[in-house]
Amino acid sequence: MFKRKSLFARLWLKHTDKLKYKEYKWALANQQLIKSTIAFDFGEHPNTIQKIKAHALSNKSINVKHSGNAGDIIYALPSLKRINELTGLEINLYLKLDQPMELFGEMTHPLGSVMLNKKMAHMLLPLLQAQTYIHTCKILKQEDIDIDLDLFREIGIPLDRGNIARWCGYITGVTPELYKPWLYAEPDAAYANTIVLARSERYHNYFVDHSFLSKYDNLIFIGVLSEYKKIKKHIPNIHWVQVDDFLQLARIIAGCKFFIGNQSFPFSVAEGLKVPRILETCYNVTNVVPEGKNAHEFYFQEHFESLVRELNGDKNNSVAQHHYDHSKLSIL
Repeated sequence: MFKRKSLFARLWLKHTDKLKYKEYKWALANQQLIKSTIAFDFGEHPNTIQKIKAHALSNKSINVKHSGNAGDIIYALPSLKRINELTGLEINLYLKLDQPMELFGEMTHPLGSVMLNKKMAHMLLPLLQAQTYIHTCKILKQEDIDIDLDLFREIGIPLDRGNIARWCGYITGVTPELYKPWLYAEPDAAYANTIVLARSERYHNYFVDHSFLSKYDNLIFIGVLSEYKKIKKHIPNIHWVQVDDFLQLARIIAGCKFFIGNQSFPFSVAEGLKVPRILETCYNVTNVVPEGKNAHEFYFQEHFESLVRELNGDKNNSVAQHHYDHSKLSIL
């Protein structure tokens, strides 16, 4: 257990063992985090499959809660799917609304200052309820909760790196099989020859330019109006498709030729479906990792363009002879 040192003890440690002094300073700055982590690791939380089985033995089901962004919820699903497979327990997922969200710098989010509101939850429910390993999915009221999936925010997991799809595996004691699909939606055949693009206003790679996509006439954009207006400045011929709910969005992505997106909610759907997909990787927040079949990601422009040519089946898939003025690269 962490214990504060006296002034004399700190000075002596600094003089005699600089490495241990640095470790002490880190522990001092993170003592609340350490307490939370120790309490989780040695507490009564169902953080192993054995504990989960014992915890839910009496009612044959397990209630889980999540209050995060829509993408966080989608990335929690492979862990829930694995729990269902390993235990045979029915999974009841409850969504908690209006939890505050911290945004940094000039970042914006369609929901403003909360992670999940009522409208977004109702958009999500049809997609979540369509998954065979989810017995029921509802907005949280007064239900008893067995597993609080929000704990990943409190136990020291670095949220700006690694793989967001593993976070809920860490707190439930399962290893999600991320190379396998964890979402199902009936493909919408009307989009079989369509390139679907989504780009949120966060998590941009500012060294790539989407303008080259304007030469393709089979493009649609899915996302909110402000995002569409920004991308349309660079791809004038792109069309915006609005959806009634996220099951409809998933059906469009499931049926498309391939998907292009950044680290946002629509990419989480493409990742769960394992459709042919291209991820625009953000330099300073690398917490989305495409895994399994049809997975592609890029940092650089030529790689981006070559992936589009490959997945679109362009006859001339030679190296593009573009000469970009990097001072004019679009920051959408």
